[in-house]
Amino acid sequence: MLMALTSALDASEHAVFFRGLNLNGPEVVIDGNVWEGRDSKNYVCNDKAFEQQNVALIPSTDADRAKMIRSSRWNGNRIELKHLPGGTFTLFLYVWEDNKSETYEIRVDGKRVVSRFHSGNAGTWKKLGPWYVDVRDGSIELTSKGGAANFSGIELWRGKHDGSNDPPISEDQLAFFENRIRPLLATHCYECHSSESDELQGGLLVDSRPTLHRGGDSGPAVVPGDVEHSLLIQAVRYDDAMEMPPDSKLSNAEIADLETWVKMGAPDPRHQATRFVRKKIDVDKARRHWSLRPLRNPTLPEPRDASWPYNEIDRFVAAERDRHGLAPIGDADKRTLIRRASFDLTGLPPSPDDVHAFLADESPDAFAKVVDRLLDSPHYGERWGRHWMDLVRYADTAGDNSDYPIPSAYRYRNYIIDSLNADKPYDQFVREQIAGDLLPAASDTQRNEQTIATGYLAISRRFGSVVKDYPQHLTIEDSLDNIGRTVLGMTIACARCHDHKFDPISQDDYYGLYGILESSQYPFPGIELDSKPRDFVPLVENGKPTKTLVYAMSEGDAGDAAVHRRGEPQQHGDVIARRFLEVLGGQVLPAEETRQSGRLSLAMWLTAADNPLTARVMVNRIWQHHFSVGLVQTPSDFGIRGSPPTHPELLDWLASRFIADGWSIKQMHRRIMLSRTYQLSSRGDDNTVAIQIDPNNDWHWRFNRQRLDAESLRDTLLMLSGELDLSMPREPHPFPPSDKWKYTQHHPFRDVYDSNRRSVYLMMARLNARSFFTTFDGADPNACTSQRDSSVTTVQSLYLMNDPFVHDRAEKLAVRLLHDDADSGARMVRAFELILGRPPTDTERIDITQWMRSMNDVLKQSAGMQSAKSKDDRERETWTAFIRSMLRTNEFLYVD
Repeated sequence: MLMALTSALDASEHAVFFRGLNLNGPEVVIDGNVWEGRDSKNYVCNDKAFEQQNVALIPSTDADRAKMIRSSRWNGNRIELKHLPGGTFTLFLYVWEDNKSETYEIRVDGKRVVSRFHSGNAGTWKKLGPWYVDVRDGSIELTSKGGAANFSGIELWRGKHDGSNDPPISEDQLAFFENRIRPLLATHCYECHSSESDELQGGLLVDSRPTLHRGGDSGPAVVPGDVEHSLLIQAVRYDDAMEMPPDSKLSNAEIADLETWVKMGAPDPRHQATRFVRKKIDVDKARRHWSLRPLRNPTLPEPRDASWPYNEIDRFVAAERDRHGLAPIGDADKRTLIRRASFDLTGLPPSPDDVHAFLADESPDAFAKVVDRLLDSPHYGERWGRHWMDLVRYADTAGDNSDYPIPSAYRYRNYIIDSLNADKPYDQFVREQIAGDLLPAASDTQRNEQTIATGYLAISRRFGSVVKDYPQHLTIEDSLDNIGRTVLGMTIACARCHDHKFDPISQDDYYGLYGILESSQYPFPGIELDSKPRDFVPLVENGKPTKTLVYAMSEGDAGDAAVHRRGEPQQHGDVIARRFLEVLGGQVLPAEETRQSGRLSLAMWLTAADNPLTARVMVNRIWQHHFSVGLVQTPSDFGIRGSPPTHPELLDWLASRFIADGWSIKQMHRRIMLSRTYQLSSRGDDNTVAIQIDPNNDWHWRFNRQRLDAESLRDTLLMLSGELDLSMPREPHPFPPSDKWKYTQHHPFRDVYDSNRRSVYLMMARLNARSFFTTFDGADPNACTSQRDSSVTTVQSLYLMNDPFVHDRAEKLAVRLLHDDADSGARMVRAFELILGRPPTDTERIDITQWMRSMNDVLKQSAGMQSAKSKDDRERETWTAFIRSMLRTNEFLYVD
């Protein structure tokens, strides 16, 4: 089993050379040790043999090592090392490139030790390792996957060896370095290329031997013994557009000293690798930012008018209004209130019967009963599930260049809706989506539900079309970005290439989290040049796997990630232990979880009661969807660049109550909706004083009028026409069989599966947005959408006037009304109650009746020029035109 790397290898001095294997060549002597040749009985390899002894190696090396490197095995690879005694071994692998660069991963005993190795230009070779292996069955398996890998030789040591085999530095060499080289580097290079630099240039550190050999963004700076391939020498010579130092060229004598030093093997006593840490984050100062302070339970304020509040929320709001010299307007009437609540909690209008029942209920808890009824509706989960789907960028396709379908994604969608309907505690809801497969389960049903929940990470966007250099790092970035924005309200992904410019998140923080997801197995949906889906997770029946596969996460090869310098996955920097944001504790994985991905610890850290962000972010989102704007008006950015809360004490009070109530989302709805603040009227246009003081209504002196979102508009039109299918689908969309998928970048998946079910159940493609949702500001399934636009455009007006979908729904409603009510007066009342939630006024009755007569006359006259229309046809067309007009009114399109 693979053992974790440690930074200090005190046991190196006790490691003993055990065996060297020249995999496709004769016996050789390297570093004084005899290596066995290709005829050795101590390994098995059936891969192809390859030899090319005339390729110039980069860097150059001694003759026997060069002979070994230029003869290799490829096309696979799989090598089994045999006849090994039990104990700990250190393994090194020599690889090289004879042609063009390849990218591949390397595994030892099935565990990935190198995820994306780039072989480099022709002649480039590398000694990879050390990798520490506990041998128990007498063998070690070494494999590669991806591009064509050239495995040349294997070096085995008993014990732990750090790989250093430098000859001792002589006194003359040490004197030369200390007198000629160290002062030169310190004087001319350290300002830009040392651990003390204000800003590191080119990713290069020259203040230690390991970092000088590792090099920077352009590659190794020094190749011992090889002057021509040492980039440091090229730079000081001002060759190949590299000019270091940039202000003035070194003297000829100084350049000659550096060349002499490299020729003698670049002897360097600075064995301890240095590390550049950008301007260190002042964690204590950062934690004083309002969103990073611990949650507190503030004292309830006393507003001037103690009789106005219905509950504690109102006391906070009223006190803040008092400070701004504002007075609230009146309460909303009951018809307005039930329409508001119905759209808020279900995304559907109240039925006329629901409205009449509420009007007739004069009990003090009449509205509370309405709220409870709506929260118990199965349509609640559909409405609020859509809000969550906006955040997690839910889609039924992968988002790669061909936009491959994901037939089983619907299970995660249904998990969201079912969980919200069941009022699953929010902390549990988050934990299951991060690490449901790792949580305990009391039954197969619970195990399967928790596995499906990890579809949250699985639906992270995919990129590209090819297998080689597949950009998995972008998928992990998408996951981290979404976790940060959705759960923490932090822009974590801004630290991928460098420390966050504004918030206290370092690049090390980013790769501490990155390692957790890199250690996890994402399902593969298929891409243009590798169309077969794989790594899906089987559901279980009776702890046993079934044939039902779901798009979910599983454990991968556990290990820490290296920093990607400048965000480039092929430019590796320091390896960062898997851990969490330093400003929020910085805890590393517990020892017992280092052999796992760490997703379980991540899930627990995100939902810990002392995490100051998770509860604040979620209650702000709930508030936002009730009032159209959050107490924090940048709901996915609680950082330095985000907006501070308008009511900080109220935000903390709500977050504290949220946790105390067992993270119940439904209980938070009740608190908010039963406040008088929520029940205010939106009619405040004539209050010029309040508008001048608070034009944006930040202090809640009235309720904000809100436009129907795209889903509510479509669902309402279908409900009015009597066509809305309110059932929840428990089956996939009708995608073609996966063996028929031939999607390409130029011919991506473009199918559209229409239905009369609620909009939340429509198939949503990442690269093929439905025009209706684009027109009415639907969510972008490629990114976290925390706030939808609420635009007013000509295109929207034209759609409502001309689109066949609207015309057909209006005609269906007209036919329905004509069928149900013979009396035109009763029919008009019914139309108003269905569409607007109220009866018509006397003036409206008179005006509409006159308009209908005029419309009927027009239709009679037009019949003379065309075929004669019957009275029934004229009546149907008249009522259809009337309903189309109603569907274009602001009173229908907006919720007061």
